[in-house]
Amino acid sequence: MKILVTGGAGFIGSNLAMQLLHDGHEVTLLDNLSSGYRANLDALPDARFIEGDIRDEDILDVVTQGVEVVFHSAASVGNKRSIDNPILDAEINVLGTVKVLEAARKAGVRKIVSASSAGIFGELKTLPINEDHPIDPDTPYAATKLCSEKECLAYSRLYDIEAVCLRYFNVYGANQRFDAYGNVIPIFAFTMLKNQAITIFGDGEQTRDFVEVRDVVQANIKAALSKGVSGAFNIASGTRITINSLVELLSDASGICPKVLYGPNRPGDVLHSLADINSAANAFGYKPEVSLKRGTRDFMDWAKTEAKYGH
Repeated sequence: MKILVTGGAGFIGSNLAMQLLHDGHEVTLLDNLSSGYRANLDALPDARFIEGDIRDEDILDVVTQGVEVVFHSAASVGNKRSIDNPILDAEINVLGTVKVLEAARKAGVRKIVSASSAGIFGELKTLPINEDHPIDPDTPYAATKLCSEKECLAYSRLYDIEAVCLRYFNVYGANQRFDAYGNVIPIFAFTMLKNQAITIFGDGEQTRDFVEVRDVVQANIKAALSKGVSGAFNIASGTRITINSLVELLSDASGICPKVLYGPNRPGDVLHSLADINSAANAFGYKPEVSLKRGTRDFMDWAKTEAKYGH
């Protein structure tokens, strides 16, 4: 297939592109490198890379020509980033998504698989959480992801295009680097590798459902290949762990025993998270395969190499 991956130099997009190329597809990557990394592209020499923004309609018209599937992974990601700059967050996640959808519609794209977020649910009222759980986003980021999800599903009802929105829980894995807006696993891992103290916000007994990026890639590809399927689906491991226990796992994986500091709860953070993933299993055969123990060991191995070369 001829495929477009937006955000292709980013964490999930680059992992997805690697598997698509391995499977023999013709892949174009679109990324403005605002949060993606050129280093991620080094492992993707067979992909066509276009440096550009999803808000640029002219570029979108070019990169969608002849494409069968669009994997839409480009986004402004994270609750804190959206709180700091809600206007930019909305421009990228809402307007950018609509422009991707419109370009895809005009180009006759068969399917769009779009990255959504478990953040759309807000504070969880029941566990495990299925797709019918009440939706109550409590950050600008979560609100924009819900809006972009609704735009995708509206297009699937109005036009000749299928749309699958994947509600990611806490994704981690290779190519996920440390920054102030990042996931807790890379933040903890790279801080530990610098022999610095890590900070847990709250008492550390909050729980998260972590899913390894290889399982997210599997979900994307299976969703794309499932003809006749549109809708929104949880993508997670279906298991949960406390943040305190996560530190223990990372310590075991790295051989580093970090000093742990505790800070106040952060705005927008939920206390507990656990996904029901049966809908994705039934719709397109999603089944997570990478355990958190294996995934954290693999991630620490990758992070050590990353830190060694200063990327």
